[in-house]
Amino acid sequence: MTQKQGMTIAIDGPAASGKTTVGKKLADLLNYLFLDTGCMYRAATLAALKNDIDVHDETAVTEHAKTIDLIINSTDLVEDGRLYTVLLNGEDVTWDIRTPAVDANVSQVSKYLGVRNEMVKRQREYGRKGNVIMVGRDIGTIVLPDAPLKLYITATAEERAQRRWQDRQMQGHEASFDIILEDVIRRDNIDSQRKHSPLKPAADAIEIDTTQQSVDLIIKQIMTMIQEKQEVH
Repeated sequence: MTQKQGMTIAIDGPAASGKTTVGKKLADLLNYLFLDTGCMYRAATLAALKNDIDVHDETAVTEHAKTIDLIINSTDLVEDGRLYTVLLNGEDVTWDIRTPAVDANVSQVSKYLGVRNEMVKRQREYGRKGNVIMVGRDIGTIVLPDAPLKLYITATAEERAQRRWQDRQMQGHEASFDIILEDVIRRDNIDSQRKHSPLKPAADAIEIDTTQQSVDLIIKQIMTMIQEKQEVH
């Protein structure tokens, strides 16, 4: 008898919607692999910036993205508040991919079809193994369209900007709330209007608004959904 493949959960949503926090907590509860695919695009962006590649040069960015060695590890964490560790060509860049420079350029890099194709290929390799919670912007629509549970997590732009501002403060970066809010709205527009894999909920995704909701309450709601899915299957 072949071993039954574990469940795969797809979580999508805009920047700072809470999908990463929710996904990580779920993964810990279920003992699943947590894969934040946004880190892969951020790492590709950082790689381009570190190598002085013009992020508007689609060909150069795409070709370089194909060469990078990228590992996302959600175990053996360093005690500095991180939810996972990102290794780019063997270097720990977990916090480097969260800098304002990467924030300002990641939507541009992630628009490129060649970059997306390369990252999706890597993401699907994880998905085929099951027992994974994958978080991003096109997981339910493109990467894992057959996932038995798809969630679309969102929040108001103001709420998301506030969360990002607080994160910046904790990391020691100077930050203006108004500038961050403008950036959140700008990224929403780019991500939702891009030609390849635009940000949108899958047709069968369950939408959850995290605005002024506690993480624990959201987790409780999702765990009930997971239990129902497991009983059906």
